[in-house]
Amino acid sequence: MKFLKQGALALAAAAVLTACGGGGGQIEPFKPTRIMAFGDEASVITSEGRKYMVNALTSTDALDCAVYPLWTQSLASAFGLVFPECNPNKVASPTGKIYATAGAKVAGVKAQVDAAFGAGGFDSKALVSVMAGANDVLELYAQFPAQSRDALLAQAGQRGRALAEQVNRIANADGRVILATLPDLGLTPFALKERQSKTDTDRAKLLSDLTAEFNNQMRLNILNDGRAIGLVLGDEMSQAIVRFPGAFGATNVIDAACLESSLPLQCTPKTLVTGASADSYLWATSVQLGPVGQNRLGLLAQTRAVNNPF
Repeated sequence: MKFLKQGALALAAAAVLTACGGGGGQIEPFKPTRIMAFGDEASVITSEGRKYMVNALTSTDALDCAVYPLWTQSLASAFGLVFPECNPNKVASPTGKIYATAGAKVAGVKAQVDAAFGAGGFDSKALVSVMAGANDVLELYAQFPAQSRDALLAQAGQRGRALAEQVNRIANADGRVILATLPDLGLTPFALKERQSKTDTDRAKLLSDLTAEFNNQMRLNILNDGRAIGLVLGDEMSQAIVRFPGAFGATNVIDAACLESSLPLQCTPKTLVTGASADSYLWATSVQLGPVGQNRLGLLAQTRAVNNPF
């Protein structure tokens, strides 16, 4: 249960985040009053408090949504914010809003952002998380070899640019965005099995290349004023954990922890594959990060949010 509290370090960092301005004043630390999450299942908590990874249980086998937090929960906790879908302390009028939906692609994120504008839009006190594109990359990958590698890479780049457009819409409306690049999908259990079963090309490398093109084009096309958008490198994070698992408390970076029969929302510590541990497996499913990866991504997001000059 080592992921129960993730906000303390970030809050401590926020306490010292003051710097001299050009006129001799100080920059006021960012203090958002609400958080809005956009993207796919990696950012979704259902109304029952379930997630698309390992769901923690209490000693009486009740669901405990506060343990094994999503990266968005960790980001929210750094500022004392909560999502109503996981509010065990009964915070009155929680100001978190999850627009993310399971299975969403970039086109779906546009619809999510449209809905947010329709509900009142954004302001300088809105902390906004965005991570999407994994379902786009997997959709494009499934078209190989009917479509060529070059054609699929071009489409991956186009979708990355389309996500950047949505991020820029939020930033231009005065929202403060924490944007995560995709973890390297070429490192997932799905990719490793594809490499073994299909020998026409290195399928894992193809997934890595599609991920990289999506991420690169997204990064190249977001507003780069250093103020409204803070970037979290999910790709570099996943690559570092795979290269040096012990440094991140991981013991397995190649297999999925959850039994297939428990997916998509019923995976708990009692429905893991033999020998698996939620605390030490990088991947919960064949393509989704488990608590180890989500925890690390959340810590990076916290650090970026409290240090970015929002």
